Amino acid sequence: MTGDKRSLGGRTAVITGASRGIGLGIARRLIAQGANVVITARKEEALKQAVDDLGERARGVAGKADDDDHRAETIARAVEWFGGVDILVNNAGINPVGGALADLDLGAARKILDVNLLGALGWTQRAIKDGGLTSGSVINMCSVAGITPSPGIAFYGVSKAALSHLTACLAVELGPGVRVNAVAPAVVKTRFATTLYQGREDEVAALYPLGRLGEPEDVAGAVAFLASDEASWITGQTLVLDGGLTLTGRVGA
Repeated sequence: MTGDKRSLGGRTAVITGASRGIGLGIARRLIAQGANVVITARKEEALKQAVDDLGERARGVAGKADDDDHRAETIARAVEWFGGVDILVNNAGINPVGGALADLDLGAARKILDVNLLGALGWTQRAIKDGGLTSGSVINMCSVAGITPSPGIAFYGVSKAALSHLTACLAVELGPGVRVNAVAPAVVKTRFATTLYQGREDEVAALYPLGRLGEPEDVAGAVAFLASDEASWITGQTLVLDGGLTLTGRVGA
């Protein structure tokens, strides 16, 4: 370990849902600050391409975030390849349905919770029990949709609100060795969020005091900070990354 509190040299991060978008941006940033990374995604070909792009300090394990066998395999591989887990980024998330809560299919709602909430808890359990995560950091991917009601994606927001509270509960239970925090972005320009701005980016961006939508690098910088020793006295917090949107009183997304 160097004297630079930003350095992640010698540490290993597991990042879920990281073959593209925010997850891939986080992987790039953590590698740039010295970490080894193990990334996951459902599609093996896209995952392989991401690993190739990231370079020699990256490995990948394909599978579904809500599959405990996949979680166990990924953590075991992280131990085999790099000696254990120091940083866990629960980035994988889904939102397969939209519309009003009164019309929501309950099976779809359960699937959202399985991935977005219980998946994050399952990954954290595995990292602690099997990956040696007793001194390090967990960062969960929340959303401003979990802070303020967001019509059309309301249950996604419910799952993220629950994840924010889970973050706080885990922080109390896992301290002082493991810090647990979350980030809550507004609209970030990724394929996942395309329907929220496609064809009207200037109109949507005009709602933000900073005048633009987020980029994966904006989220990656915050995650890297929370994972580093610069954030050594921060735990149980959800850091809002929204270009000022929620300050306006407008609905998050």
